[in-house]
Amino acid sequence: MTWLLVALGAAVGAPLRYATDQWIQRRHGRPFPWGILAVNTAGSLLLGFLAAGVLLDAVPDGLWTLLGTGLCGALTTYSTFSYDMMSLIEQRRGHHALGYATASIAAGLAAAYAGAGLAWLLWG
Repeated sequence: MTWLLVALGAAVGAPLRYATDQWIQRRHGRPFPWGILAVNTAGSLLLGFLAAGVLLDAVPDGLWTLLGTGLCGALTTYSTFSYDMMSLIEQRRGHHALGYATASIAAGLAAAYAGAGLAWLLWG
């Protein structure tokens, strides 16, 4: 049953990532990967919220598996982040690569803490 929950979450998360990335990139264009930055930040927010909910016994195991492992696992992407970094460096856009790495780490951590904070406010 666990694998089915992961698969169901991933079946929503992966297309959601693709559609969000395409929608944002059409509006902002390249070279900066705004779409992947946005989905990784949104996924960090949701994962922080769910993780804190698990610690507070407010999120059941099945929901964690569906949304945390399945949806967030497919929504966020370290491989595309790495590919985008490599592409920016190969295009000699070092300042974009540095900004992308910094923004990804800072926004991801801030979003995860914000999500956990929301969960503590809601259930703590």
